Amino acid sequence: MIAVQNPLPPPSPVPLGPTSTVLPSSVPDNAPEHCPGVESTQAGKADACEGCPNQAVCAEGPKGPDPDLPLIRERMKSVKRKVLVLSGKGGVGKSTFSAGLSWALAADEECQTGIMDIDICGPSIPLLMGLSSSTIHTSSSGWSPAYALDNLAVMSIGFLLPSSSDAVIWKGPKKNGLIKQFLKDVEWGDLDYMVVDTPPGTSDEHLSIVQYLKETGIDGAVLVTTPQEVALQDVRKEIDFCRKVGIPILGLVENMSGFVCPKCKNENEIFVPTTGGAEAMGKELGIELLGKVPLDPRIGMTCDQGMSFLDEYPDSPATTAYLDIVQRIRELLGDE
Repeated sequence: MIAVQNPLPPPSPVPLGPTSTVLPSSVPDNAPEHCPGVESTQAGKADACEGCPNQAVCAEGPKGPDPDLPLIRERMKSVKRKVLVLSGKGGVGKSTFSAGLSWALAADEECQTGIMDIDICGPSIPLLMGLSSSTIHTSSSGWSPAYALDNLAVMSIGFLLPSSSDAVIWKGPKKNGLIKQFLKDVEWGDLDYMVVDTPPGTSDEHLSIVQYLKETGIDGAVLVTTPQEVALQDVRKEIDFCRKVGIPILGLVENMSGFVCPKCKNENEIFVPTTGGAEAMGKELGIELLGKVPLDPRIGMTCDQGMSFLDEYPDSPATTAYLDIVQRIRELLGDE
C-alpha cells in the first residue's frame, strides 16, 4: 500500500428510484396508443399504425435492435466491474478524481484496470495519465488502448486528434457512435475495473453509456462535488438522473475539501460549505459520503506532468483520502 488507510464504517443502504422513460424509447412521442415500436417487424404495418404520421417512415426503415449491442456485450464480458464517475457541475475535479482512482486501483499490480474517457468535447485523461503523445493502433481484432502502466489501459478521443488544441464540434449521433466504438472495438482484455470518466451534466454521452451497457450492467456511480451549494445543486440533478435510469449510486466524493498546507499540515476551508457540503446532502438524500479529498497544490502539478500523485506524495492527506475511498468502493462492490 502507498499510505496507511483508516478503518471505515460498514456499508449503508443506497436507495434507488425506479427506472423511468429517460432512456431512448422505440416508440415515437406522437405515436398512437398501441404502437408496436419502430424496431418491430410490424412497424408501419400493424392496425395501430393506421393514421400515424410516422407510418411511411416506419414501414421503410430498418427493423430490429441495434446490431452492435451483441458485439458490445461480448467485448464487455471480460470486464468485471464498470464504475462511472459523474458530476453535475464542470470544474469540480471529476477527471482528476477519475485519474486518481485509476492510479490507486492499478497500484495493485494484480489488478487489471482500464479508464475510458467519454468526455468527447473536453478530453483531459491523456494529459492526466501522461499519455499526451500517444496514438492508437488498429488491427484486425480492434483498437489497442494506450497504457499508462502495464496494468492500466487508457482510451480517449484525445488520442485521435491531430492536436490537443483541436476542438471537437460534434452533435449527439457522432458522440454516440464513438462511445459505441470504444465499447465494441477496443481490445480491453480482461479487466478487474473499468473507470468511465464522463462530461458534466446528463446529456448524450451519459444516455449512450447507460443504453449500451444496459445488458452487461453498470456496477455503480461515484458522484464528485465540491463543498459549495452551487456545485451541490447540480449533483442533485445527477442523483436524480441515476435513479431514473437505474444506476446504483456508490456514494459521494467531496473534492477540494479544505486546503492542507504541505509544510505545516494545517487545514483551512477555501470553499466554505455554506449548506453543509456533501456530508449534509448525503444525509438528506440517504447517500453515503465515500470521503473528502483536500486541496493539495501538488495534485495539479502531478496532473500537468502526467504522474501519479499517490506515488509521488504517499504521505499527503489527499493520498490517504484517495486510498480510503478506493477501499470503500471495493467494499461496496463486494471485492474485499
